[in-house]
Formats: sequence, C-alpha cells, structure tokens
Amino acid sequence: MINKGPIWKSVRSYAGPVPRARHGHRVVAIRELVVVFGGGNEGIATNLHVYNSVTKQWFLPAVRGDIPPGCAAHGFVCEGTRILVFGGMVEFGQYTNSLYELQASRWLWKKLKPRPPRNASAPCPRIGHSFTLHANKCYLFGGMANDSEDPNGNVPRYLDDFYELELQVQSGVKGWNIPETKGGGPSARESHSSVVYCVKGGSAPKLYIFGGMCGRGLGDFSPISEFKTCQPGFPGAPSAVKITKDKDSVHITWEPPTSPSGKADSSPPAAEPDTTCR
Repeated sequence: MINKGPIWKSVRSYAGPVPRARHGHRVVAIRELVVVFGGGNEGIATNLHVYNSVTKQWFLPAVRGDIPPGCAAHGFVCEGTRILVFGGMVEFGQYTNSLYELQASRWLWKKLKPRPPRNASAPCPRIGHSFTLHANKCYLFGGMANDSEDPNGNVPRYLDDFYELELQVQSGVKGWNIPETKGGGPSARESHSSVVYCVKGGSAPKLYIFGGMCGRGLGDFSPISEFKTCQPGFPGAPSAVKITKDKDSVHITWEPPTSPSGKADSSPPAAEPDTTCR
C-alpha cells in the first residue's frame, strides 16, 4: 500500500461570524474547538473567535471577567481548557507585558499578576516573543521592546532574555523566574519559532528556537528598511529580506547568504548550523 502522506484541503463549507483577514494573531485547539485571538489588519482585532471543527461553525463566545484588549504578536498557549495570553501590541508602538488567563470551560477571563523574579525585574512589554508551554511552566524568550518615550514613536530594542513562568494547578500562576543557563544562548531576535521536544516518556526535554529577525533600518515607515534573518546554515537560505516602500506599493527582495568575500555563498553547510543574526 502506497503512503500518500498528509493531504492539504481547503475548508470551504462553514457558517457563523467568520473572522476578518488578519496577521499577528494566535491560535490554539481545545478538543474540537479552534480558538483564534488577536492580530490586526487596519486595526487590532478584539474579539475571541472559535471554530467548531465538527459542526464547521464559527461562533463568538459570551466571554466575561477581565476581558483583555485586542493584541497582536502576543504569546498564546493552552493547557487543558485554560489559555494564557502574554504581551503583544495593543496599539501602534504600544506594547504590553500583561498576563491573562481564559477558562474556556466557562469563557471566563482573569488578569493575573505573577510575582517578579528574585533580584530581577519582570519581563518588559514586548511583541514577537516566543511563549512555550511544557509541563507546569511557560518559557518566554526574546521579542522586541519599544524604547521610545513618545507614545506615537517606535525605537525598537531586540531582546535575548529568558524567563520561565510557573503555573498553578488548574488556574493561576506562581511567578516569574530567570533560569540559570549554561552555554552560549541565542542572539536577540523577534518573530522566531520555539518548540519543546521530549523523548518517549517525557524525559530530557529540549527547547528549540529557530529563525527570527533582528533588524536595523530607518524606521517603520522609512523609504527603505532592511531586516536580517537568523541564518539556519543551509545553502540557498536567504540572509536578508529587503523591504522597499514607495507611494503605492511595497517590494520584497530575498538576498542569498554571502561569503566573507561578499559574494553569494554556495558552499555546503558547516557541521554545526550558525544561528547568529548577521
């Protein structure tokens, strides 16, 4: 028997209030329910949308409690029937470090106030961070802060800090902690991906962080902005994406990795991937 592998299929038959187009949103699954929160497209989306994959219907649950503002590029994880939301952008240039919990069995929101780490500050407001759940802890890495004193300005600062958040059973959290780590940690970045992998039996967990962006340019609305991607270390991977903006359009150009001489590098990858931002 031939294994055809996974098959993509477009979902074309559904009913209910369909979420508007967006980016920067987050999604988790609770049994047959697909829960969508946040993101933006001409404004930050504020509603919580839920898709029932069995009945193929969208619906807006009647949420109550400490309902959070809409946000984008936030952390969003699910444990059982509770969801945690951390950080994100609530308005242009305005980031948050608020933590919310949603008890999806009752659609009840609650704002949480975890204690800060010993001898350190709590995570600063940020976007584009990774927020990864494993066992009874969430692991926060990186992201981008805004150091502008002008609420309408944006002075990006890329982060490489690492926190863990210990959860209480069923509801609530205990507090933030900064784990003692060894070895050279990942460089500062945002919009990366993170996942925890365990061998069979749940032992020897490892947190993998891949990709991301650490950029420098003339500002969000400058004529030309350049964002460097973090090199995964295989041939043909882009080393930079250049975004050129004019009055009516945006042009995106991928640039190949370069060798020390400045020419495109087509050599085989090194034994150990280079994960630094260049």
